Amino acid sequence: MKRKHLSWALLPLLLTLVVTPGATANAAVEPSAAAIDAYVARAMEAKALPGISVVVTHGGKVVHAGGYGHDSAGDPVTERTPMRVASVSKSFTAMAVMTLVDEGRIALDEPVAQQLPDFRMADPRAGRITVRHLLNQTSGLSDGRVDLRAAESATDLASYVAALRSGAVAADPGTRWAYCNANYEVAARLVEVASGVSFGEYLEQRVFGPLGMTDSAVGDQTVKPAKGFNSLFGVWVSRPELRDFEYASGAGGVVTNAADMGQWLISQTGGGTQLVRPESLATMHTASKVRDYGMGWGRETVHGAELLVHSGNLFTYSAVEAIDPATGYGFAVMANSAGLYDDTYEVLTGLVALSQGRTPESPGGQRQLVELALGLIVLAAVGLGVLGTLRSRRWAGRHTGRPAWRIGLRLVPALLPLVLFVLYPELVSFLMNGRTVTWAQVTYAAAPLTLALAVAALAGVVTSVMRLRGLRSVASAR
Repeated sequence: MKRKHLSWALLPLLLTLVVTPGATANAAVEPSAAAIDAYVARAMEAKALPGISVVVTHGGKVVHAGGYGHDSAGDPVTERTPMRVASVSKSFTAMAVMTLVDEGRIALDEPVAQQLPDFRMADPRAGRITVRHLLNQTSGLSDGRVDLRAAESATDLASYVAALRSGAVAADPGTRWAYCNANYEVAARLVEVASGVSFGEYLEQRVFGPLGMTDSAVGDQTVKPAKGFNSLFGVWVSRPELRDFEYASGAGGVVTNAADMGQWLISQTGGGTQLVRPESLATMHTASKVRDYGMGWGRETVHGAELLVHSGNLFTYSAVEAIDPATGYGFAVMANSAGLYDDTYEVLTGLVALSQGRTPESPGGQRQLVELALGLIVLAAVGLGVLGTLRSRRWAGRHTGRPAWRIGLRLVPALLPLVLFVLYPELVSFLMNGRTVTWAQVTYAAAPLTLALAVAALAGVVTSVMRLRGLRSVASAR
């Protein structure tokens, strides 16, 4: 994903959403395929999603993999339907690095610059960034200190890394955690240099191939997913990604499906084909001393279970993966849609409940509630704009002759939405802890909020203009 969890940054502007665990706790019994199908069907209906695919694994086997709904071409989604998994890709990139660490071709705790000669930055502290720092997101790299727009216009990993040269780090390496896609793009480029083949080829040869993930790839050249969807006030609109991955992105370029993800989860829980030594797999699953995040896996408690989790959100796709080291369960949920609320994560919590022998809570329609609220704001803004325009002459009659500064103050409430709209991307960036957000990006998953702010700003501007025209007209009449 190029921009992780934009939706979570926007929700605090609207309301607080709480997901509570299921009330029924029974003896843990491996869920049946029918039980999983029934639960996902309820979730699909409650959330009105266009398409979704899920997989649950336990130990060395796939409990169930299935697809539901349809893609943008109207074809049924199955367990083989290709989905973009966005930042879930980071765990695959970390695995590629660790295979080379096991072979002695990458040194985990040596500076990246010594192993990747084209990694140079204006800040001398970048010379102390190790490979472990990259994978743990503790390198000091952050969106706000590098020219991320230039980097993301790159056509390959080499030019991406070259675009970082003018940047600086936000903190001494190893001292602060900051989620930044640049960490994993540099890591992917290191894989290319250490292996002598492209990042996509290396994943195919050393990760996808050995695991039997025959329908998985990096980028769109080999496996092409259908266009995904954005929700606009309850209507799913099919849209292409904001930018296709022209290079094999290590931060968010993996395209896969539920069946293939089953093989990945089995391997991650220690079953099936193992790609690295057990100690290396444990290292990947171990959090850094700075943050509860390690090498493409975060830590979250779901229904009392301590899970390793990573989610991803592109502009029209969303996904989440999780493993439970204590029980050997693995879960993945992928959707060909993205909105203001992360529906895939809530579906995941229900699957975890099923694995514990619990009855999941009925899936909610939080996204629909948020969009309903925003729709009402749009209607209210239109109504206030029309009312303000119709009453502009009456307003002018009450304020004619007053000092200009007082008139200006009276116009501030009407123009406040315009100020918010102008600052909108910067405000979202601030809420996302400094992640870079562009105007183009806020027209995707955040489209309902963007439209609501735009309509409110336009209504305020029209009202203000009509009031000023009314002042001039009243003054001329006198």
